[in-house]
Amino acid sequence: DLMFSEDYLDETERVVREFKPDLIGISLRNLDNVSYMDPQWTLPGTKEVIDKVRSITEAPIVCGGPGFSLLPEACFDYLEPDLGVAGDGGESFAQLAEAMESGETYLNMPGLVYRDVSGSIVRQGLAYSEFSKPPRLDQLDMARYEKAGFGIGVVTKLGNAFSNSIIAENDTRSWRVLRPIEDVIDDIRDLQDRYNLRKIFFIDSGFNVPLPYAKALCRSIMDADLKVHWNSYLAPVPESCDDEVLELMREAGSGLVIVTNKTKEDTERFSLESRLAPLREVCQRCDRIGINYTVSQSFGEPGETRETVEAKLAFLNEIEPALANLRVGVRIRPDSPTADAAIKEGIIKDESDLIAPSFYIAEPVRDWIVDRLKVEAEANPRWNVV
Repeated sequence: DLMFSEDYLDETERVVREFKPDLIGISLRNLDNVSYMDPQWTLPGTKEVIDKVRSITEAPIVCGGPGFSLLPEACFDYLEPDLGVAGDGGESFAQLAEAMESGETYLNMPGLVYRDVSGSIVRQGLAYSEFSKPPRLDQLDMARYEKAGFGIGVVTKLGNAFSNSIIAENDTRSWRVLRPIEDVIDDIRDLQDRYNLRKIFFIDSGFNVPLPYAKALCRSIMDADLKVHWNSYLAPVPESCDDEVLELMREAGSGLVIVTNKTKEDTERFSLESRLAPLREVCQRCDRIGINYTVSQSFGEPGETRETVEAKLAFLNEIEPALANLRVGVRIRPDSPTADAAIKEGIIKDESDLIAPSFYIAEPVRDWIVDRLKVEAEANPRWNVV
């Protein structure tokens, strides 16, 4: 685990030499830090780790994780591992290890990424997981993770395949992972019993959707008397964010929620007010009920003008977040309207460029938006320009 390593290459070399692995997995959580003001790209460091491992051992190297799964082929081409797993790779990686050990064929496994005999990169769709087996947390320094930040992750439910979007529908069939509530409760209790952990982060595309699930989970946390302090994402969907669920969340131990909009919105097709209205309604409900939250607002998206910038700033002044991130530009994501606009305007050549930090800032605001946001942030201590 390189999370807290002060010299990750030295640590990698030491562990590989001592452990002498037969198979090595490298997980990419993010491609970058999604900051225009201080962009930090993670792939060069990952490439260094892979090259260091290659200099020590001939064991196959397999890449995966959420960051890798955003652009599997492009990441594979840049990092040059032996294999990759796109999607929910935990269970697939275990199956891959078993197949390699037994000598079975594995190139047709869901989510597998590899180079064929012609040198072309092949991907077998996406891997999916039910998250039926708990992670090996005993391999990690759990006390250090708890002190580090937002809490230990517990999977509750995940949206449609790696689109970074929030599912607004209460239709449970729309979710690729929807774990039984009793399993979630068991995970929380296990964290408390084994590690005395009281702070967790629900890994969830939108805690309040589907609404019946969210309410049932809150009630189960209280019925089990877990006394846990938790954070998660909150979907800005007013019909799935009534006063009852917010009150239940507060009583069940909600410490902070991240209120986030869909990342694939077509900002030129839909009016700004139609996009801000549900966000405003949900945030103001949180203000009234006493739910602490953070919110982000992007400036410079396709269609941005001086008028829309002022409207967004006015919106932020109407709510009371614990922290507001004012994002300069839009981190361009694959398969999105912003990516289409960026290609059309020549900002990127194609979506493979998006493995590196790539931002779209609309031309009408490009020259002055940073200075404007800095002035506003100086007047609002809880606003942060990123």
